[in-house]
Amino acid sequence: MSEADLLAALPVLAFQAVLVFARLGAAAMVLPGLGEEEVPAPVRLGLGLGLVVLMLPGLSPGLPQAPDAATETVRLIGIEVAIGLWLGGLARLVAMAMAVAGQAIALLLGLAQALVPDPALGGAGTATGRMLSLAATVVVLATGLYAIPLRAIVESYAVFPVGDPFPAGPAAEAFAEAATASLALALRLAAPFVLAAILVNVALGLLSRIAPQVQVYFVAVPGQVLLGLALLAAVMPALIGAFAEAARAAFLDLPGLR
Repeated sequence: MSEADLLAALPVLAFQAVLVFARLGAAAMVLPGLGEEEVPAPVRLGLGLGLVVLMLPGLSPGLPQAPDAATETVRLIGIEVAIGLWLGGLARLVAMAMAVAGQAIALLLGLAQALVPDPALGGAGTATGRMLSLAATVVVLATGLYAIPLRAIVESYAVFPVGDPFPAGPAAEAFAEAATASLALALRLAAPFVLAAILVNVALGLLSRIAPQVQVYFVAVPGQVLLGLALLAAVMPALIGAFAEAARAAFLDLPGLR
């Protein structure tokens, strides 16, 4: 390619790079592991730009040229941003299951009053929820699960070509199903603590009936916390393993990989 041809192709390549970055950059801002609040914004921006450089040569033949109308340009970029946020949001819902499970566990352990900032939930959360949220991030990064949503985004260009209308109906349905699956996963992860809380409350009820003079509340609170923390330490490896397995299955079911 001559210098003149390269200069003539630069505007087209620049517009195509913007389209690719719109989808990839939007997804990278919310992907689990890569889109965490703890990851500096320049790092996420650099990740998006790096992916554009890697993917643009392969995607360029299927990308449109810059339209003459500004409204069409805005429409194309808006659709790409929406698709990126949608795909990244589907993956993010999977990781949020750990934070929600941590909230439920803290409530069952009697630790719900101790709140800490939790970016995963967009506000204040319990210490247990924050711990499990960070554990989910570590699992996603350490096991390489973050690569599966990235692959789904790359493959999404075959399912959602640039220029096609955004599938609002199927997207909303898929998002609702992902939210339901995330909540179900959170409840499964917290199930041992639900069972333990039921057994403890039944035992305390029997104790109050057998020995009414015993101040059950003052005995129950520290005992419940100690028992809950011991149970959390015992089941933590299994809990993390169950989350990793469920996250892998959910990521492999993302649009573009089905």
